[in-house]
Amino acid sequence: MAKKTIQGKVVAKSGDKTARILVERRVVHPKYRKIVKKFKNYLIHDENNQLNIGDFVLAEECRPLSKRKTFELKSVISKAGE
Repeated sequence: MAKKTIQGKVVAKSGDKTARILVERRVVHPKYRKIVKKFKNYLIHDENNQLNIGDFVLAEECRPLSKRKTFELKSVISKAGE
């Protein structure tokens, strides 16, 4: 079974080794057939505390690390301000 990956922007650093990312999806509205944006926040595990607010990251699904944290940092796509 393949692990789910998500891409998002870091919007907050919450606690030790944890960051909150905002993931944007584009979906077609079922009635109006217009493309709309949907947003969801995920908590991800950042083992080395290397993330900063504004970084664009790739996270991969893992075992549950806490009640809401089931993704871990795979790679940093771009740093904030670059």
